[in-house]
Amino acid sequence: MTENGRPVWLEVAINGPWSRAVQPLAPRTDEAIIAEGIACAKAGASIIHLHIFDATGDRQVDDADQYERIIRAIQAETGAIVYGTLPFHASSAERPLTAVERYAAVEELARRGTIEWSIVDPGSVNVSSFQAMKEGREGFVYLNPEDHIRRGLTLARDHGFTPSYAIYEPGFLRQGAALHAAIPDTPAPVYRFMFSEAYSFGFPPTPYALDAYLSLLAEAAPGAAWMVAGLGVDIAPMIGPAVRAGGHVRVGLEDAPIGESRSNLDWIAIAAAEIGKAGGRVATPDEVRAALAA
Repeated sequence: MTENGRPVWLEVAINGPWSRAVQPLAPRTDEAIIAEGIACAKAGASIIHLHIFDATGDRQVDDADQYERIIRAIQAETGAIVYGTLPFHASSAERPLTAVERYAAVEELARRGTIEWSIVDPGSVNVSSFQAMKEGREGFVYLNPEDHIRRGLTLARDHGFTPSYAIYEPGFLRQGAALHAAIPDTPAPVYRFMFSEAYSFGFPPTPYALDAYLSLLAEAAPGAAWMVAGLGVDIAPMIGPAVRAGGHVRVGLEDAPIGESRSNLDWIAIAAAEIGKAGGRVATPDEVRAALAA
């Protein structure tokens, strides 16, 4: 790795919402999540993304106090940027969550000064795996109504945190850019291009797909920070092209191929090596913060 290369942000998504059957190596207890987050940050990840679970480790929860304990513990050891997720729009058994309800933990964490980033995904999409479709099983709709997107961006404006945009389809990019422009003084979003081999949304991890996203980004949000990532994908072949084009990188067990045998630390090592080969170096958390503040 070149010592004087461009600083490249390296995010690791350490678990995701998946069951143990999908990602058996992903940490699920609070203690395991903290230990994994600290280890990943010390290995070079400047940004840690995580999901939290109930005591059984089987059900995702959305609790500000639980999030704060975990985030503070990782930050105290490493100084990393650490942020969680959002509950699904339809995660309530009784009725869909309102925008205010869905962002309640984010709002509380932002009020406490605990988070620097938050998920604000600017669109909706069917998430179906090719294997499930072949077997006659249905996927689900990842639903983000416009009022939910506006709620996230308004909170980002009011509390100064960075919106993390997952771009599942090109329309997410266009809508995200337009809504960001419609809410002045909101911190600039980070556009995370979501590729997949296992799922049918968006693009596969190919050079033409990256070129398409970068062309659209240059029109809709010129100069915006961006990274390559995905779900059910080996993103390693995309890291070099992304770094050479000026982008950043996310890896980890949330994004990796289903049933992944490589650990989060393995993925960080792979990403750091690819970043170095492309002439970059892994950024520190403070370099990420400085770039976003510029």
